[in-house]
Amino acid sequence: MAEVLFYERPVPLNRTTHRDLRLKAVNNVRFAEKVHSVPLTGVEFAPAARDFPILFAGNAVEDAGPMALLGLRQGENLMIGDNGFWEQGIYIPAFVRRYPFVLAEKPVGTEGDDFTVFLDEGYEGFNPTEGERLFNEDGTDAPVLTNAVNFLGEFQDHVARTQWFMGKLREHNLLEPRTITLQKDGKGINLNGLFVINEEKLRQLDEKVAHEFLKEGAFGWIYAHLVSLANIDRLAARLDVREKAEDGVQA
Repeated sequence: MAEVLFYERPVPLNRTTHRDLRLKAVNNVRFAEKVHSVPLTGVEFAPAARDFPILFAGNAVEDAGPMALLGLRQGENLMIGDNGFWEQGIYIPAFVRRYPFVLAEKPVGTEGDDFTVFLDEGYEGFNPTEGERLFNEDGTDAPVLTNAVNFLGEFQDHVARTQWFMGKLREHNLLEPRTITLQKDGKGINLNGLFVINEEKLRQLDEKVAHEFLKEGAFGWIYAHLVSLANIDRLAARLDVREKAEDGVQA
């Protein structure tokens, strides 16, 4: 399964196997504390741009996709504190909010819908006795599952829209590679495999393409991305605070 990141044991949701499963609220997001970036959909660019950099990541332009940069060191999410809580007032990407459920594509040739619901059996909130049931006594979806599936469906629609957007960026050659280099205490932090939108090429779009971008809302996403790049310095400042706290503990 692609892009599962913090899912420990993703398995297909099964009405028989999971008939008595319940979901208990867990007041932390420790499952995401070791990811320094997560995928982002275009509709999230505006709220996300206030808090962290939005970049395009991939081995090449052809497979690059938008992501929220949440940390500057591998395996560290600077938006989550030692208490396991996401910092108050900071946007939480939908990729994180959909957990512990996820939609996965079915193998080619499989009957039914193109996607199936998976859940992470390793999530600490799942148990047979406490919390809200996933299924009613008659086997139908209980409200907590209905809401989760609806959210997954909306998220997938936004993913499809974002894929259209990425196709347009590639079609008009608007992405260029960017390596982020930060100097800290004489040591360099290099973030590779990143792409940003080239503003000069953006200004050179012909009238027809520019009108399409305007009509489809692509310009809003583009400028949110460009504005968000200033948050790289804010992320570095967060890392400084984290490192000073670590030095204090070690001392």
